[in-house]
Amino acid sequence: MHINIDINEQKKSYKVFINELKELTFSNKVAIITNPKVSGLHLNKLLQSIKAKELYIITVPDGEEYKNLDTVSYILERLNEHQLDRKSLLIAFGGGVIGDMTGFSASIFLRGINFIQIPTTLLSQVDASVGGKTGVNNKFGKNLTGTFYQPQAVYCETSFLKTLPKREFAAGVAEIIKMAVTFDKNFFNWLENHSLSEEKNLEIAIEKCIKIKAKVVSMDEKEAGIRAVLNYGHTFGHVIENETNYKTYLHGEAVSIGIVLANQLSVDLKLLDKNEADRIKHLLQNYELPVKYDIKNFNSFYESFFHDKKSYNHKIKFILPNHIGSYKIVENIDKDLIISSLKSALNE
Repeated sequence: MHINIDINEQKKSYKVFINELKELTFSNKVAIITNPKVSGLHLNKLLQSIKAKELYIITVPDGEEYKNLDTVSYILERLNEHQLDRKSLLIAFGGGVIGDMTGFSASIFLRGINFIQIPTTLLSQVDASVGGKTGVNNKFGKNLTGTFYQPQAVYCETSFLKTLPKREFAAGVAEIIKMAVTFDKNFFNWLENHSLSEEKNLEIAIEKCIKIKAKVVSMDEKEAGIRAVLNYGHTFGHVIENETNYKTYLHGEAVSIGIVLANQLSVDLKLLDKNEADRIKHLLQNYELPVKYDIKNFNSFYESFFHDKKSYNHKIKFILPNHIGSYKIVENIDKDLIISSLKSALNE
């Protein structure tokens, strides 16, 4: 099956294919960007599906701490060495880190060449690979250097997920829960009663999430409005990732904690019932996701919000659930209330 991502500019529209990766044939040069873990598990299988004029493999270190301009520079140097041209194509073969860096590299190499996404983690299949966000981290925060650059296609193969460690799988579930809480109450209710460890349920959830994101991206490609809602839990989660140097938590784990912190703020603002917040927290805990973080310095944590991409004129927008299945974008929240809410969440 496939799902259309319809962007206003027709040349940017593309399809997300689910379990339809058979044979890809290219008449030009192709470079696959991957990491040692993914290549060791799945590269041979992928190579059986690709035919190209010339095919190169570029391997970069595994981990969020390598998602930076140094790694992108390494990728660009390899592309120049292999003499890729404007008709060449990149393939992102890995999780969200690989996808973001490959898309960013494609967007700036020779002022832009095509790329496709073949995500190998649950998190990247349900979220990161779709929508055209690319970029890298810097010392100030996550994804602060990047572009909006749509892929030519996305191929989501659930067979790649069978080798995921338990933590990696759960990290993807956090993104699934995020979408259900903000956009679809019935989907959230379904998640409470269906285990994603069952393949049939997992395929249903992946399809549902991609359809939600397709609709959002089609309405708002460059995050001028509704697309910002996909950052529910991320404003808090990005601070946690940056404070821990991207080494303690997987992205989805930080988002899980961020969801709980956002929910507490929503409860304090009387947007979310305490019972609803507990239901969301319980669902996260069902997948053994972390729900607490020890904030060492509340003022420092608060100031870090202003490195978030949604901050403007020293104001920060918070994406908060307005009951399960809907959302509210809130700004101008008093600092004391935010810090009090953070302390309340830690004491839960």
